[in-house]
Order: sequence, then structure tokens, then C-alpha cells
Amino acid sequence: MPGPRGTQRQIAGSPTYARVYRIVARIPRGRVATYGQVASLAGLPHAPRVAGYALYSLPAGSPVPWHRVVAARGRLSVARIDPAAAVTQRLRLEREGVEFNARGRVVLERFLWRPRPGVRVTRLARETRARARRK
Repeated sequence: MPGPRGTQRQIAGSPTYARVYRIVARIPRGRVATYGQVASLAGLPHAPRVAGYALYSLPAGSPVPWHRVVAARGRLSVARIDPAAAVTQRLRLEREGVEFNARGRVVLERFLWRPRPGVRVTRLARETRARARRK
């Protein structure tokens, strides 16, 4: 995945990004999640771009499995930013047993991560929603 740049570099250590990284770290090998799913689990419903910005700002060599996050309908969205990163992402996913259809998309029906019900509402997500309601 491309490295940090601009404003994203300045907020890479933010609590919001940390929540995204914790969710992505939970995605098991051989499974994928969508940016929207990650954002929702991190307490940021309707903010998939925030999840994307967080992953984009990861430093090279980070242990966070960024390659397990794909766009809606299984598309590898990093291809627009960096074609080489898309190749890396696809190779890593294939190495984990994830399959792609003829259009080059992950077969979400088979490989989408479905966390246990207790994982869906993390303490951080509940706190975020509670703060939003108070505003």
C-alpha cells in the first residue's frame, strides 16, 4: 500500500486511525472486509473513506494486514492509486487462499469476514456513537 503523505501523515497516530487498525488486525487470514465494514466496526458508519485514508497512511512494513480490505463488491481499489500495490494485494490474498472472479474481484460471498456478533459493537464504537448523540 502506498506510504503516508500530506495531511494523512500528520494524523496517522490519531485515535480514529488506531481504531481502524485494530479492526483490520482482527480480519483472519483467507478473509477480507470492505472499507465500509471496517469503518462501521470502528464506530464510523458511513465513513469508508476514513478507513481508506487510515490504511493509506500506514508506513511501509507495517504489520497491519491492509491487503485484507477491499472496496465494495470485492474490487481492489488501490489499483487506482498504485497499480503495483494492487498486484501486491492480489498476490497476498491469493497466497492466503482468497479467490477472484473473472472480473478480478474477490468473491465476497465466499471470503467476506463475518465477525462474531460480540465484535460488531466494540467499546470504542459504542463510545463514539454515544458522543455523537450528545452533540
